[in-house]
This record gives sequence, structure tokens and C-alpha cells, in this order.
Amino acid sequence: MQFVEIKDLKPGMRLAKPIYNKLGVMLYDRNSFLTAAGIKSIENFGLIGLFILEPAEPLPPVSQEDLEFEKFQIVYMFRVKEIMDRLKNEQAPETLPQLTADILKSYGSLDHKMNFTQTLRGSADFVYKHTVSSAILSAMIANVMCLNAKEKNCLVTAALLYDLGYLYVPQNVLENDSSTEEDLRLLYECRKKGFQLLGPDTNKYELNSEVLNVIQQTHTILSTTDSADLKDKSFSRLAQILTVADKFDHLTAMNLHHAPLSEVAAIQKLRKSPDFYSPKIVSALANCIHILPNGCNVDLSNGDKGIVLIDNPVNFLAPIVLNIRDNQIYDLSDPATAAKIQIKDIMKTMDNRILVDEETLKQFSSDSKISSTLNRYQKAMKEKMEKRS
Repeated sequence: MQFVEIKDLKPGMRLAKPIYNKLGVMLYDRNSFLTAAGIKSIENFGLIGLFILEPAEPLPPVSQEDLEFEKFQIVYMFRVKEIMDRLKNEQAPETLPQLTADILKSYGSLDHKMNFTQTLRGSADFVYKHTVSSAILSAMIANVMCLNAKEKNCLVTAALLYDLGYLYVPQNVLENDSSTEEDLRLLYECRKKGFQLLGPDTNKYELNSEVLNVIQQTHTILSTTDSADLKDKSFSRLAQILTVADKFDHLTAMNLHHAPLSEVAAIQKLRKSPDFYSPKIVSALANCIHILPNGCNVDLSNGDKGIVLIDNPVNFLAPIVLNIRDNQIYDLSDPATAAKIQIKDIMKTMDNRILVDEETLKQFSSDSKISSTLNRYQKAMKEKMEKRS
């Protein structure tokens, strides 16, 4: 799989990912061959490029939930753009409550972890895609943390509005993705300008006052570079959740200018700054999405490659791993083992999906001796989780 910019597309190339219109109707399915007319049509979609399969490359397996998630991301993006365009023109965001409700319906009450796949973004659509991702992540975190319906609604509404100011950020700043003090000051000023679009002084759009407070508090945290400046300030749990969602999306987002961090590296980075990102909220985030699922390929600290045989729901960095080099199995929840070998990072595909080796996983899970060992491990992990609850 390779990424090809729009200008370099050629007839006969095969699509690795489907293309939807703003209503969620699939226009081009995965494995479709591009035609000259199709390329001309795609040029009008505002995309910066497409993921293309190599000539002999098989179509990667994708779950129905993943396909639905990609479709919803596109649909929500266009709905966010409509809302922001109305606010910029001083018109009421009439569809905002319904979009909030739709996101909460789909992602605010999940009973399982999901794959949080990112869509490629450029400076033209960055703000809309970032907003959608932050809102979905916020909804999932709120669910894991058992927030009530009112809190969830307030949080997701704030997540859909807090980055209006990015509409005013110069394109060169967005494209450089830099974080100099000057750029951070510029971002803060743009956020304030965007906040004024909400009419906070008169509340002409009758937004919940808590929504406005969450947005202001989130802006304060995001504009702070020294954690010492936060010590004497109190922030709501909702603002802290939105801050974590914002940063995680920035770290894992796909664009043309830098390689995204993996979910593993992003979570580890958040954990290194507990004053900015609440450890409890970061843990809740880790419990929302698949980070090291069964079958995923990982880089180990000793330089070897491994495959996760059984994930660890208590600590995702401590699963049972097969070392591919010597076929040894390591239980990283064992302190003695973890002192010698750790997971360094996860191996990803070109489109930032987790690389899963299902065939190798089947081979080892069908071995009676190994299967017995894994069953004992699963039983022990279940008992640990029951004790924690």
C-alpha cells in the first residue's frame, strides 16, 4: 500500500480505502480501479491524496465496524463544516444538537473497545477532521468514566465547538505543524477569536454556560507551556477529558508533513506529562480503543519483532508476546520478564492501521500446550479484573 497525491493518480490504480460523499453514500469501493473520469471527479472532492494498493497486493481485511467508522468520520466532517460555516456567518448552529446526539448514540455507550483509525488530513480540512476525532474520543472516554447523560452532552458539544479558532490559523502554520512560542501565541489568539463566534457575552445561541466554560478552560490548558502555571488553577473534568482527546488526536493524526505516532507511543507521551494530562483520563482513553490487540505485530526493546498472543486488559503494555526470532513466549505482566524485555512500539501499515498477523496467531493458539498456558493466563487476568472492580 502506498499514499499517492491527487496530482499523481493514474487510471488503473486500485483503491485501498472507500470514498464517500457528504451523505455517507459510497462512491468508490475498496479494490475499485480508477478511471480517467473517476480521477477527474475525485479531484473535486478536496482530497489531498489516496491510499493505493500495489498491483499484486491483496485487499487488506477490514471489519464492518471499521468501515462504518470511516463513513461516519466523513459524514460528521461535512456536518461540522456546515455548523462552523454558519457560526462564521453569524447564523445559529441549528444542527449542532442533532450531531451531538448522533455521536453519543454511536460512540457514547460502546460496550467494547474499537479501532480508532485516522483519516488523512490537509490544511483545508484539518479543523473539521480534528474536531470530529476529538468529539468521538471525548464521547468514548466519557462512557468509560461513567459520566451522566448531561455531562456527556455538554462535553461532546464543547468538543464540536472548541477549535473554531483554527479557521483563522494561517495555512503555513497549519502545514508546518510547529510549536514555537510564537506559533502557540498565535493559536491562542485564533482560539479566542473563534470563541467570540459563539457570542459568549450575550449567549445569543443559548448554549449551555457549562459548554462555554469547558471551552475556555480547555483553551487555557492548551495554551500553557509550563505545567507550573496550572498548579493554582482548577479545571473541570470535562475540560481535562477534551484536552486529552485533543492531544491524542494531534499525536496520531495522519498528514503529509510528518509521520504520526502510534497509539502506544502517544499514550506513553501523555503519561509523561501528568500535570497536563490526567493519568486517570489517559487510562480511560487506553480502555476505549484497541492499542495492542491479539495478533498485532510489535517491536521489542531487545530489537526483536513479536506478536501479541493475548492482550492485557489491565495494562496494555503487559500482554503475552511471542518472540518471532526464537519462538519464545513472554508474559510481560511478570516483573522479572518485564525487567528484561518490553514493548517498544507497534508495527503499523501505511494507512496507520495495526498490522495483524492472524495466521501466526492461529498457529500458536491451536497448539495444545500453548493453548493451556494462555487459558491459565486469561483466567488469572479475569480474576485480577474482578478484584479491581
